Amino acid sequence: MSPLTLLPFIVLIGAMFLMTRSAKKKQQQAADMRNQMQPGSGIRTIGGMYATVKEVSDDTVLLDAGPGVELLFAKNAIGAVLTDDEYNRIVHGIEHDLKSDSDVVPDDASSLTDPADADESADEAAAASDDKSVDLGKKGASDEDAVQADEPEAQQAEADEEPKKTDGDSDAKK
Repeated sequence: MSPLTLLPFIVLIGAMFLMTRSAKKKQQQAADMRNQMQPGSGIRTIGGMYATVKEVSDDTVLLDAGPGVELLFAKNAIGAVLTDDEYNRIVHGIEHDLKSDSDVVPDDASSLTDPADADESADEAAAASDDKSVDLGKKGASDEDAVQADEPEAQQAEADEEPKKTDGDSDAKK
């Protein structure tokens, strides 16, 4: 067989090798993450429930989901092991206060400009909009064209006012 006929098979085998390699990497990372669980760690299950690890065994994890609520989950059902700050932020709404020294970013940019500059630019914009008029009609259309355009609409309105046949007869050809 020529090397040219073997090339598609070689490319296919190479692609399969790369895909399985990346899948194995992800599985290994997930297993390492699940092995990092210790009692007291905050976790998120694959179903989206947040809880605290109470006990860890070989294949299962005992979770504390609230006062008096203990749940037994398989280790494979743990989606993520969260840091303490992240768990407290999500579950309890407690923000870690490391950012207190940083500047507060406003919701809009109005506070970033001087008020005098804003008044001047608003006045200029208002004056510029008063000077220019906007014509929304057709350019070059005469009054006769407008009257002729209105006639079909008037005829259509009159046709709509005529009573419709309701006894089952239709205009269809028999």
